[in-house]
Amino acid sequence: MNKSELIDSIASEAKISKADAGRALDGFINATTKALKKGDRVALVGFGSFSISKRAARKGRNPQTGKAIQIKAKKVAKFKAGADLAKTVNK
Repeated sequence: MNKSELIDSIASEAKISKADAGRALDGFINATTKALKKGDRVALVGFGSFSISKRAARKGRNPQTGKAIQIKAKKVAKFKAGADLAKTVNK
């Protein structure tokens, strides 16, 4: 499902216009992004939670040359499914 299909689905489920659904989805994405950038966790009970995890610097290999390279430390976004979502998906 891509973004426009998700907007269509939200609009029909909530019985609102596609424009309103698009603004709501964009609002959710922006608010979640800002919270994660600040280091906060976004939890939606039953659905799941978004968080930031720190990945340490490490050594790797260039697959083309086999030469050792240094991979920098970075932050990565994570999503952990909630119990209700996991239960529904595994039915």
